[in-house]
Amino acid sequence: MEETLVGGTGVRWTTPYRIELSDDEQSVLAERARSSNAPYRQVIRARIVLYAAEGMESATIAARLDCTRSFVSRVRKRFFEERLNALEERARPGRPARFSP
Repeated sequence: MEETLVGGTGVRWTTPYRIELSDDEQSVLAERARSSNAPYRQVIRARIVLYAAEGMESATIAARLDCTRSFVSRVRKRFFEERLNALEERARPGRPARFSP
């Protein structure tokens, strides 16, 4: 399990969301992580999951991909619960963006 020091207090935080990938999931994620046509958010999510499957800590993944540890933790949890569906965008609250032609 991954352990991370919490706020310099000497307390260790351990994630319960350990990622293990099937061969099919590994190939889909690797393809998405290398894609230049996929939406940026999907590429980042795929890279997070691949790094997590390698056993990297959330803080290390966050530093490598220049995002927050909390975002990495959310992606890790979401993938653990939903598998490949976790890479897709979810509906967001509020009025949709509107662009004039």
